[in-house]
Amino acid sequence: MKRLLIPLMLLAAAVCSAQEAVVKSPDGRIVVSVGTDNGKAFYSVTFDGQSVLERSRLGFTTNYGDFSNGLSLEKWNAGKQQLNYEMTRTKASKVEGEVSILLASFVNAKKQPMVVEFKVTNRDVAFHYYLLPFDNEGRPKSAIVLSEASSFRFPDGTTTFLSPQSGPMVGWERTKPSYEEEYQADQPMTERSAQGQGYVFPALFHIGEMWALVCETDVNGSYVGSHLSDFDATTGYTIAFPNAGENNGNGTATAGVPVPSTTPWRTITLGSLANIAETTVSYDLVKPLYEPSQEYKPGRYTWSWLLWQDESINYADQVQFIDLAAAMGFEYCLVDNWWDQRIGRDKIEELSRYAQSKGVSLMMWYNSNGYENDAPQTPRQRMNNPIVRDKEMAWLQRIGVKGIKVDFFGGDKQQTMQLYEDILFDANRYGLQVIFHGCTLPRGWERMYPNFVASEAVLASENLFFGERATFREGFDLTLHPFCRNATATMDWGGIIMNRHMSRDNATRHTRKTTDIFEMASGIIMQTSIQCVAMQPNNLTELPQFELDFLRQLPTTWDETRYIDGYPGKFVVLARRHGTQWYIAGLNAEPVVKKLTLQLPMLADQTVNYYTDNKKGEPQLTMLKVDKKGNAKVEIQPNGGIILK
Repeated sequence: MKRLLIPLMLLAAAVCSAQEAVVKSPDGRIVVSVGTDNGKAFYSVTFDGQSVLERSRLGFTTNYGDFSNGLSLEKWNAGKQQLNYEMTRTKASKVEGEVSILLASFVNAKKQPMVVEFKVTNRDVAFHYYLLPFDNEGRPKSAIVLSEASSFRFPDGTTTFLSPQSGPMVGWERTKPSYEEEYQADQPMTERSAQGQGYVFPALFHIGEMWALVCETDVNGSYVGSHLSDFDATTGYTIAFPNAGENNGNGTATAGVPVPSTTPWRTITLGSLANIAETTVSYDLVKPLYEPSQEYKPGRYTWSWLLWQDESINYADQVQFIDLAAAMGFEYCLVDNWWDQRIGRDKIEELSRYAQSKGVSLMMWYNSNGYENDAPQTPRQRMNNPIVRDKEMAWLQRIGVKGIKVDFFGGDKQQTMQLYEDILFDANRYGLQVIFHGCTLPRGWERMYPNFVASEAVLASENLFFGERATFREGFDLTLHPFCRNATATMDWGGIIMNRHMSRDNATRHTRKTTDIFEMASGIIMQTSIQCVAMQPNNLTELPQFELDFLRQLPTTWDETRYIDGYPGKFVVLARRHGTQWYIAGLNAEPVVKKLTLQLPMLADQTVNYYTDNKKGEPQLTMLKVDKKGNAKVEIQPNGGIILK
């Protein structure tokens, strides 16, 4: 209740009855206006005087009242708040700043209250709703949120970088939606998405010279995961709830909540691409939900399945990848699906002991099912049942396993969000870190759950093996996601791939289209605290020594992130700091050489290691002098990369 009472006390102290409330970012560049028009609540946003969001809807409907129509703004209050926290598993270890707050109180036609809270920083706008009792008896005590009217209405001419939401129970073994549809870049706002189901979060928009990234955060087992509707010329994009067919039709597509309570935050990051790439809004608005049971260790992992597939799930092949991890100084080795049948539990215990003798810890794959879809891989029905899950996790802890990867979830309904939360909470009791695959987007989970590592929730690296089309798209995908998917949350892309061919023998099947330096730089561009370095045993003798040395030293946690240059889907240059060491990484997805002069004040007047490609795409390590003003002239080859260290 304390979380609710503090802002409401502030609101009660203010009796501002103007028909339109205004709140500005601390630097005054972002202006948010809130009011009503013909009984509908709205907000609008400008940045430096330019319209970014035109009048967009606010409100929701419940089983006890309609808060989307017949509304009037009764009172509002604005104030300030300091933002100051530390964390260890995302793009920045320390976040500080000032936040402007607006609390706007509305009543509907039945005089039932609704409060909207806005928080505005110098790059982010966020809002959520308070569900409140409406009489002296405190009624109601519970509610069903049926829909949300919140919308995002961008000016005409806005272009989009969006991925369509999948329909339910489609795709391989009826495993979708799993946030694995392709993103399309620089597209007009059109009335229907590819599958008519709207679009997933995060959603990136280009408005003239401005950018906006729309997402949500603070979603756990107390609500549904949402997405954007299809575009409507009148309302724009609206918050959409899960499809009723998700989870094999089980569970509701609406949210059951206690009263009083709050909804998840809707977030809009505005302005430059730097604001997009550097935002921490997903974490700024949430709090840790429980204490870590131990200090969780970041690191790197090897993974046989990516190129060796199911046939590698045997004792001898897993020993090879444990030995590879040990030779590289990596912390983990992931054993993928079917291990319970192809290796067996007794041999897994033996394998874990062997790994620990080499200084490596195992992570184990699990199927989340259940009944959500038809994915046959085992172990099944171990993570969805709390009694079985507890026994399983106790066994994992006993044999020294340090993490699990759980796959094939059924959608975004509240019961699935509860399953994510239950798995994370129970895993923490047994000292297990968690990666999710075939899953939803994480929404603030890195800070909410201290043992959460990352989610896939993207068309990831396994597709490079499945078909050649994905290898042609890799450059596009990995230059887009620093401004989109990976800007809002950690992303388990699933592998820095060093084989030239997508095969075990590194001589057959289709080739990787990116250079070695591209792949190495992607390990800096992609942000996750346990990074997959998908090397193969043959890479130990095939790769140049300087590549091996770099991968052995690759950090996976960052104290600071700075955008340097880029355009979504074309190229990107980011700077990340680990302790006192700066790593500058660049990727080029375009078919021509990218000649850039980078502004790198953190490296001014220094001579640095310069990893780059020659004109043939071959890797080389040289030295590069950064001038006294911090200028560095570089060239990035097509589908190539650079690293300055």
